[in-house]
Amino acid sequence: MMLGTMQGEGAAMSAMVELERFEPFNLLSSASKKLLSQGLVIQNAPRKAALLHKGQPISGAHIVLQGRLRVFTIAQNGTEATLYFVEPGEACMLTLNCLFNDLLYPAWVQSETATRIVVIPSSVYRRLFEIERAIQKMTVQALSAVVFRLIVELENLHANNYRQRLAQFVLLNADSNGSLAMTQQQLARHLGTAREVVARLMQDFVAQRLLQTSRGLISIRDLFGLRRVVAQVKEVNETKAKARR
Repeated sequence: MMLGTMQGEGAAMSAMVELERFEPFNLLSSASKKLLSQGLVIQNAPRKAALLHKGQPISGAHIVLQGRLRVFTIAQNGTEATLYFVEPGEACMLTLNCLFNDLLYPAWVQSETATRIVVIPSSVYRRLFEIERAIQKMTVQALSAVVFRLIVELENLHANNYRQRLAQFVLLNADSNGSLAMTQQQLARHLGTAREVVARLMQDFVAQRLLQTSRGLISIRDLFGLRRVVAQVKEVNETKAKARR
């Protein structure tokens, strides 16, 4: 699917108005806002559009204005696994890492829904990082968050227990009402497994009254029970680690 890209003074002004809805961009000085407006690029991506590919050079920091991005890996057998999502007002954390270290992008990015993104050129973002404390704080927090999220995902992969991984995915991605709008096929893709595996696990969670399901929607019924499912794998791993000592 094709991306709609907008550049120029008009597009930059429109992007600035949208960016200033979020911190730290609404905290910048007038001079920094003027600098930020230089070279901004807006991308409008339809649902399921590919935005970044593994091995691609990074031109700048990608900030989501509307919609949601999915950052994922692809195994040699073609199986996908989600690393994290980027929500409105957030920067794609791996693009920041590549931007500061001159690295090629290490994963793939796809729009989960119709998504609007602004790209801040690398040179502009680096300069803002030098002079604006708010940008420094956001960048450090973003890079810290990606380390934490990737460690959690690695722990999940090593545990190789889809029951715990599914429970944790629902807990991390459900909204404030405890609802997650996803199909079983989408969940399987995020976890890197087959839909049949997810269907079997979901039936088990429903039978235990941990979750409630309807077409394309999952609702948490027992928050603490679902947390206990996640905690069980940690207890098992700790027991195994002690036994090996």
